[in-house]
Amino acid sequence: MLTDREVISTFEMLRNEHLDVRTVTLGISLFDCASDDLGRFQRNVHDKISRLAGNLVGVCDEVAVKYGIPVVNKRVAVSPVAVAACPFAATQMVEIAATLDRVAREIGIDFIGGFGALVEKGMTTGDRALIEAIPQALAATERVCASVNVASTHAGINMDAVLLMGRTIKEAARLTESADGLACAKLCVFANIPQDVPFMAGAYLGVGEPDAVINVGVSGPGVVRKAIDRARRGNPALDLGQLSEIIKRTAFKVTRVGEIIGRQVAQRLGVTFGVVDLSLAPTPNVGDSVGEIFQSLGLKSIGVPGSTAVLAMLNDAVKKGGAFASSYVGGLSGAFIPVSEDLHIAQAARDGFLSLEKLEALTSVCSVGLDMVALPGNVSAETLAGIIADEMAIGVINRKTTATRLIPVPGKKAGEKAFFGGLLGEATIIGVADNGGSEGFISLGGRIPAPIQSLVN
Repeated sequence: MLTDREVISTFEMLRNEHLDVRTVTLGISLFDCASDDLGRFQRNVHDKISRLAGNLVGVCDEVAVKYGIPVVNKRVAVSPVAVAACPFAATQMVEIAATLDRVAREIGIDFIGGFGALVEKGMTTGDRALIEAIPQALAATERVCASVNVASTHAGINMDAVLLMGRTIKEAARLTESADGLACAKLCVFANIPQDVPFMAGAYLGVGEPDAVINVGVSGPGVVRKAIDRARRGNPALDLGQLSEIIKRTAFKVTRVGEIIGRQVAQRLGVTFGVVDLSLAPTPNVGDSVGEIFQSLGLKSIGVPGSTAVLAMLNDAVKKGGAFASSYVGGLSGAFIPVSEDLHIAQAARDGFLSLEKLEALTSVCSVGLDMVALPGNVSAETLAGIIADEMAIGVINRKTTATRLIPVPGKKAGEKAFFGGLLGEATIIGVADNGGSEGFISLGGRIPAPIQSLVN
């Protein structure tokens, strides 16, 4: 049972500290929609998503009103389209993306994820067709998100796929030049992608998941910052161990909120409840920033020396508190550092505290990776592939999920701004140390073997 103080504290989180459930994502398997006839496959996909997710927005809104807790985003994640639609060519994959976009618009959800492929060990014909379709599919749709897993601790890094994704990102940016390469903001490249991510753009429904399942992504960076600030005002002598305990207890409360909402939505929709993703997900709004937590813990800005240690402590405390609050924790779970989507992280990039190299160092202990990083438009596909390969190596060697969401902004240089709008925010373009110095390595291709820690069976 909650004490009176804890009840009051939770109300305070709702009123003043941006507490919300960031996303409720309904995972839907498309495997029983399979057909070698494109029209039949599209109808099957449209009908199944409409049937299972038609009431998702309404149910989320009802539950939000009942508990007084906002559910900010309602989303759908489907089986990897490269698998479910493996008989089709690239042009047909674009048509499938249009079907996904249309049904997402009809049922009123924010995004639909799963236009993706799993190619860490090699590529099938369907995988190649889907990757070829990604630039046009993302440029021509509004709500479709794509993800491609190119590496894992068990398989190593598929460098042929890494180079292909570098070229894919360049083409996606070119097709949305007038929108600062917006299509790239809907494309993630992963190592060790989880099967139950509720957050976009990486969400998809894994092959080991139920036919339909609710996964929830919580939020709360503003809540964590306020908890730290209150504690330090009351006792300025608190050390980092004690502050870590405060973060842990706060994460417990935030996760319990997500668990309650998720189970209620799943029950009303008549589907399985899956996991709570503990990730602290920021927005461009004042007071809802992961970057502000670094300042509350004594750093001038995220990016200065000490930032990696703070992020490691934050991630650990959030996971410890959240794991105790929920029976099923999954997804990414930790703290996001999306450069454009977090007001203070975006400011740190503008002020020069965050370089590409420092961001990469931070990703060694965070939940995602190089997220929403705007780069000069003239960066080469091979340089993009080199950046992706570095990030994949961090995930593979450390047995953790890492990803990139890189946006080479057409026609713009380092120091200029890119504008993506809404939740995606805006970003200062970060320079690349040596654009073109990676080509010899990337051109070798092949697969970097899995590390020795893959031998665990």
